[in-house]
Amino acid sequence: MKRIGILTAGGDTPALNATIHGAVTRASQRKIEVLGFIKGFSSLFNPRVPHVLLNPLYSPIPELDPTLGGTLIGASRDYVDASDKVSVDLIADRLKKLGVEGLICVGGDGTLNGMQALCDCLPTVLAPKTIDNDLGLNYRSEADEWIRHPEGSNVPNAHEKDGFPYTRAESRARFDLDQMVNYVTPGYATAVFVSASGVQRVRTTAESHRRIAIVEVMGRHSGYLALGAAYGQPDILLVPEHRLNVDMLVERIKEIYDLQKHCVIVCGEGIVDAKGEELGAELNSTDPSGNKILSGASESLRSVLIQRLGDTYFTSKRRNESAKAAIFTRKLGHTQRGGRPILFDRFYAGQLGGHAVDMLIEGTVNAVSVLQYTREKGFYLGHAYANDFRDRWGLIHARTMHPSFYDPVAMKPSQVGIDYLVPIFTRAVGADDVEVMRAELFDPSHLKMPYQSVNTDVNKRIRYLEL
Repeated sequence: MKRIGILTAGGDTPALNATIHGAVTRASQRKIEVLGFIKGFSSLFNPRVPHVLLNPLYSPIPELDPTLGGTLIGASRDYVDASDKVSVDLIADRLKKLGVEGLICVGGDGTLNGMQALCDCLPTVLAPKTIDNDLGLNYRSEADEWIRHPEGSNVPNAHEKDGFPYTRAESRARFDLDQMVNYVTPGYATAVFVSASGVQRVRTTAESHRRIAIVEVMGRHSGYLALGAAYGQPDILLVPEHRLNVDMLVERIKEIYDLQKHCVIVCGEGIVDAKGEELGAELNSTDPSGNKILSGASESLRSVLIQRLGDTYFTSKRRNESAKAAIFTRKLGHTQRGGRPILFDRFYAGQLGGHAVDMLIEGTVNAVSVLQYTREKGFYLGHAYANDFRDRWGLIHARTMHPSFYDPVAMKPSQVGIDYLVPIFTRAVGADDVEVMRAELFDPSHLKMPYQSVNTDVNKRIRYLEL
């Protein structure tokens, strides 16, 4: 193999450049050229295929900085449709003309679904990324538990994909942390770092002004980010995998508020009510990956609490003039997706990117470079074939947090959840992460010099396929 391609797809994560750097470094060691495709799969639909040679003379270009968040080659949510044979054939022909003999896609479950269309054309592997930590399996047989119902049927609490409602059968598997496939994905640790820090900062203003704060974190239908935000010591944690018991929640809030005159709640954006329906409003539209767009979980929860607690509860204690004034929300939003990746993400993202190159060379294709963990071995690299993630109809579902990670009575992480988090975060932040913050954030040159975008520099390196 003399030349491979790499692209980044889907939502942004802080560790993308670290993954690309790891892949380019390993490819350079193996004397392989790497073409970076601009804006993910969308570049492959362009007849001129905009791309960048990432390692001329087998040396990574200086713009490729593993400590820089985001991706220097850009990303999009476009995907290749396997049923569109004309487009697939055109893409295969363009890659052949470029001399590309293998492709690394950096993405999550949506990217893995979209990657399948190209696997019959050339060797393809996936290097994982997602702040949601939802690419993987809690145990090997998990994908087999999905049930697809007839198209158009009305099934309560079903997730709809391609017109078909999907539900999960009751699991019969015995869960063990050592059996997880892809224990953690690059980007998750940094997003948790941002989330936990955000909870700590919201805490002080809630404490000072005798308020109830609801902090909403990302994760869609997976509660991993909310679980990790427990490092910020919220009083209450709500995750999508467990239905909300409003009576129990209100009672617990009153206990906490009466004791400490404030309360901080963390909720995942996909939390569900007692009927299993998303608490936040859902727009009647989907993103390009086919996922329904979630919005407003924290605001919906705030409305419920305003109604259930009422003004009298706060005015009688002389702590606030009304329930509306006492309860506020904050979405951490895209701050979870951006910025410098912390040490854990930088190190393992680079390792996984390099491993993806080795997989291509060794012929382990249509597969995923995964990070495994056992109590005996610690973290180590491995691979899983794409079909391991697919249900019997060929669809890859986002991994949800295993229910045993959460204690629904205490509304906190369970001991199993704590056991899951500790190996990731014990040494997740490096000394250089702290030093960069100390030395560079308030650099006086920032007040005089404009921001220099990597896009400006990379744009000068873009090449095109000659037509």
